[in-house]
Amino acid sequence: MNQTKFLVLFLILPIITIGQDRDLSAFRPLVDKTWVAEGKWENGTEFKQEVNFHYDLDNSIVIANSKGFVNQEQTKYGPRNHGVRQYDKASKSFKFWEFDVFGNVTTGTVVFQGKNILYHYKYGDLMMTDMWEYVDESIYNFKVGIYANGNWEQYYLNTVFKAKK
Repeated sequence: MNQTKFLVLFLILPIITIGQDRDLSAFRPLVDKTWVAEGKWENGTEFKQEVNFHYDLDNSIVIANSKGFVNQEQTKYGPRNHGVRQYDKASKSFKFWEFDVFGNVTTGTVVFQGKNILYHYKYGDLMMTDMWEYVDESIYNFKVGIYANGNWEQYYLNTVFKAKK
């Protein structure tokens, strides 16, 4: 009997492990909705963004398309970013790539804390974090700043994303 249990565990464990590697379920509340936010950056400039998320490639990646200001003067609003989130087998971590209309790409890691989603990335000389803090199925607190050892040291933006009805 013990040999049978061991054999079943031996055969099923790799399947469970592979499934966990690709588990992007923390994005489920965000997917197939349009999320909108407005606020002010710490320096007083306006923040306005609209984001759509969807799964792709057999649910192995999450695509995020964002609208926002597309010029320095903040007078033109349109498609601004195209992002990809995926489990990276080589580093055994979740990563993201965010391409913007200005020809830049931001890369970093994605960390899940319960239903919260944190993006860690280098911006100039700073190590930055964007947090989608789960409130409920239609609201996330959105924070951008310096986050270290589980604490916010500085906020550059603190606003709310709401699902568009």
